Amino acid sequence: MSSSPSPTKDFRVAIVGGGMCGLACAVGLARKGIRADVFEAAPKFDEVGAGVGLGPNALRALKGLGVLDAILARSEDAQQTARQMLYLSGIGAHEEVYDYNNSSVFTAADNGIGIYRPVFLDAVLPLLPDSTATHFNKRCTSISTTASGSQCIRFADGTTHEADLVIGADGIKSTSRNAVVDADKKKLQFTNTVAYRGLVPMDTLRQEGVTTPLNTRLCSFIGIDKHLITFPIKSGKIVNIVAFATDNSVPVGSVEVTGPWVEAVPQQELLDRFDGWGHDVQAMLKHLKSPSKWSIHALTPLDTFVRGKIALVGDAAHAMTPHLGSGVGQGFEDVFLLCELLGHPSTNLSNLEAVLKAYDTIRQPRANMVLERSFRAGAIYESFGKPGYSTGNEMEGHLAGQWEPIWRHDLDGDVVEAVASLKEQGSFPAVTD
Repeated sequence: MSSSPSPTKDFRVAIVGGGMCGLACAVGLARKGIRADVFEAAPKFDEVGAGVGLGPNALRALKGLGVLDAILARSEDAQQTARQMLYLSGIGAHEEVYDYNNSSVFTAADNGIGIYRPVFLDAVLPLLPDSTATHFNKRCTSISTTASGSQCIRFADGTTHEADLVIGADGIKSTSRNAVVDADKKKLQFTNTVAYRGLVPMDTLRQEGVTTPLNTRLCSFIGIDKHLITFPIKSGKIVNIVAFATDNSVPVGSVEVTGPWVEAVPQQELLDRFDGWGHDVQAMLKHLKSPSKWSIHALTPLDTFVRGKIALVGDAAHAMTPHLGSGVGQGFEDVFLLCELLGHPSTNLSNLEAVLKAYDTIRQPRANMVLERSFRAGAIYESFGKPGYSTGNEMEGHLAGQWEPIWRHDLDGDVVEAVASLKEQGSFPAVTD
């Protein structure tokens, strides 16, 4: 735990969810002198999954939240890597299809990192100040507004907690979302895509004769109805592998996954899915001895991330497919803007709703844009080999420039725009900087 400024605000904050976004939000608020209670459904802070990619926009948000240095200090775990992707054919000799590094608009600023999710938590947890109260085994079941105007959170264990502001950071299966959008409207749907995930040592792959530069580049092996993404973690010693397969025979949203969304499966299931693919892909999959299969779900774009004094961040607001590696980054952008606005000198209990509306006005269209582009990217990757997608030149036309609007967004400009709108409508004094 670390020290933080003395509380300066007249409102109470509760964060539902203690994952990557929830904890980053708690740290960011504490740096602004805002105390928060964090409610986590699990018995401890934990992260399920393997590696996660953080693009340059995500790193800028984390820097603004005051957590980036701690993450980068994990030099053995945070792999500095350029965010440009090398696209290769999944079949045959893995000939190059398109190298994003050759884009004329690429700059050195377009760098990011790959990091193991639990390592992120290990880096951020010590930054939580003593003033942050953490509560475990607290699964939110509902949020309602009391007669006094505060927000009452109810938990599965029968307890309740009241706060003036609730930040819903409880992930893709969010319960807090039901307090913002109509629960009877089906917003979350199976995308017909499954992802097999795992980690393999780079030395093992070298011994198998793998020549693709998996230890230094982000690589995407593409083909019809399938693709495979790799990126290095732990200073290139480990390769994070995600192999996607999609059933395009039925419409998205027509199939409901009744079993677990994440499950261990026999390796043979994975090998059968990618039967006939090239040597390097086969070598990687051969060493995924115990792959986990994830049923990829995503939200249809929400009309709003806010209702009253409840605000959604991260997957609770805009759970998306992972095809642009930008879902977590959008969550950090949410948290950065929210912390900046809540920490503004003019923000207080009386204008909280106006502040949250300003947050929503900026974040909802941008995050939903990334959500839709991510879905489109997956469809492009899994069309390689079809008419209009069968050559490098054709693929370049579909792929070029897809990351720049995400990577290069002006986060500080968002803050300036939101504050200006609050001044214009009279929610902030016009003379306040």
